[in-house]
Amino acid sequence: MSDNTFDLVIIGGGPGGYTAANRAGQLGLSVACVEKRDTLGGTCLNVGCIPSKALLQSSELYEEAQHGFEAHGIKATGVKLDLKAMLARKDAVVEGLTKGIAFLFKKNKVKHFAGAGRITAKGQVTVALNAGGEDVLTARNILICTGSEVMPIPGVEVDEKRIVSSTGALELPKVPKSLVVIGGGYIGLELGSVWRRLGAEVTVVEFLDRLVPGMDGEVSKTMKRVLGKQGMKFKLSTKVISAKAGKSNVTLTLEPAKGGDSETMKADVVLLSVGRRPYTDGLGLDEIGIARDERGFITVDDHWKTSVDGIYAIGDVIPGPMLAHKAEDEGVAVVEMLAGQSGHVNYDVIPGVVYTWPEAATVGRTEEQLKEAGVEYKAGKAAFAANSRARANGFTDGFVKILADAKTDQVLGVHVVGPDAGTIVHEAAIAMEFVASAEDIARTCHAHPTLNETVKEAALAVDGRPLNS
Repeated sequence: MSDNTFDLVIIGGGPGGYTAANRAGQLGLSVACVEKRDTLGGTCLNVGCIPSKALLQSSELYEEAQHGFEAHGIKATGVKLDLKAMLARKDAVVEGLTKGIAFLFKKNKVKHFAGAGRITAKGQVTVALNAGGEDVLTARNILICTGSEVMPIPGVEVDEKRIVSSTGALELPKVPKSLVVIGGGYIGLELGSVWRRLGAEVTVVEFLDRLVPGMDGEVSKTMKRVLGKQGMKFKLSTKVISAKAGKSNVTLTLEPAKGGDSETMKADVVLLSVGRRPYTDGLGLDEIGIARDERGFITVDDHWKTSVDGIYAIGDVIPGPMLAHKAEDEGVAVVEMLAGQSGHVNYDVIPGVVYTWPEAATVGRTEEQLKEAGVEYKAGKAAFAANSRARANGFTDGFVKILADAKTDQVLGVHVVGPDAGTIVHEAAIAMEFVASAEDIARTCHAHPTLNETVKEAALAVDGRPLNS
């Protein structure tokens, strides 16, 4: 093959793209990855999942030093915030990981093109290089995984200074006295938690009548209670009509979601976080004939094939949860099929996590979804307040809830609010992947004292025989 001819050209270097590229290299395919940023990792690594988790960890430690140490007999005085150093640590984490991906590309013989890719013909990608000029790549197969972008709303114009997206919220030069978060989903609650811990008065404005709308209703209620106890304020069932940035603050106009009298409120900074939409601008999709649905998502079949032969799509640009790990699994599945192997993603067992403290995590179906589908189920619930390790650690808010089929006892969904919920939920994910019953979990010996004993307790509760609550 010539230098610019490949078995696979991947457009997008985020979690889906770089994981697919590395797997393709492992399988002996010649592969190129086109990424418009100079650094690899996509939104997730550069301005999303990773930097936000770094700030969440730092802000948790800061708040614990201020308010939590004394209960453990630790007297900490003179605790001060060095925001510049905290942001620098976040940047260092990102830099280290992006360099790690570049190293893996070299290891797996993936050729990286830094520039914007466009499909200009079947089996052809033209790259407008960041360094100037163009490269034309020839590919037996093309994989689109360009991710997503912030969803705009009318009347709210992001300037990344006073009115910020998640990107700007990671770079605020000082702690705002007041922060309004538009949107009560994963990203809004996480970044709202960061700045509340650092000293901001945070108000979350959500159009719907609950937080994290895609999660189980009991999780939503508990999150509102525990985050409210921490000082976060909420305006649910409320619509943002406009947000106008001034020299020193932002004026928001709000009204009830169902209609009614409007009100105004002011904030130093406003974070727009109402969701994301697929990023497909400039890819040449219409010209090449790639079908999309009414929301702009690329249409694919069960094997991630688009309407054009030899072109595939994964991740945020196709329907489904906009999660990095979902894109990663899809990318591996596509590549393995191209290499003659089998590939599969179980969409019923994809965990989702909100990395506040306590965390909220979910896998499988919610009670609302089971009721809507007419599925008969049993629920077992156990509180962390009855867990020895949670009490020893001093973090007792929350619960584990297991939903199992009423007839077969197969686990259909598991929902967790509590310490390290994002880690705990993976026990449930593995159980569900192997079609376990609640009884299977209940009969599995869990080490004592561990937080995961609450999972066992919830499994026992499905059968009405909890031992510690």
